[in-house]
Amino acid sequence: MTLNMLDPKLIVLAAAVIVIIAVLAWLYVRNRRGTTAGLRQKFGSEYERAVREHGSERKAEAKLVDREKRVEKLSLRELDPIERERFSKQWESVQSRFVDSPKGAVAEADDLVSSLMKTRGYPVSDFDQRAADISVDHPRVVENYRSAHEIALRVGKNGATTEDLRNAMIHYRSLFEELVQAPPIIERKEAA
Repeated sequence: MTLNMLDPKLIVLAAAVIVIIAVLAWLYVRNRRGTTAGLRQKFGSEYERAVREHGSERKAEAKLVDREKRVEKLSLRELDPIERERFSKQWESVQSRFVDSPKGAVAEADDLVSSLMKTRGYPVSDFDQRAADISVDHPRVVENYRSAHEIALRVGKNGATTEDLRNAMIHYRSLFEELVQAPPIIERKEAA
């Protein structure tokens, strides 16, 4: 069969199939880039950490999307004003004990952050899962949380200096402040 003998309808159909495949491939690549850019922007350094941990962007992105889906299913809530005040006073008390008992203050800060997370609705049984869950809504401070927790674990082994303990308190405070803060008030314009 020669080219002249091909049915024009088959040629048009083949061309249409090729165009459709090309458009679908283009949409896939565009969507993938959008997903990558969106996840990089949302997760920041946590995105890079996930890539290192999982060995590829594709695997890391799948894990980050899984985290988002998991957190969407949690019953997270804001603190009411009384809880916010109670936790804030507890934090002030923990901080004030740092001078006399840095190790004890760090241990209390770790416990207080865990209690605050539990009150907000985060599961707190496993630290790695806790950090992953926190990274979805608080990616800016999750690395602080990991660092502080690692220092808190070293306290029991006498592997933390006073400077390490001070840094742990600073790291815990950054997460604490994000978790305890009041939600922003969104002004809504009324339709005229």
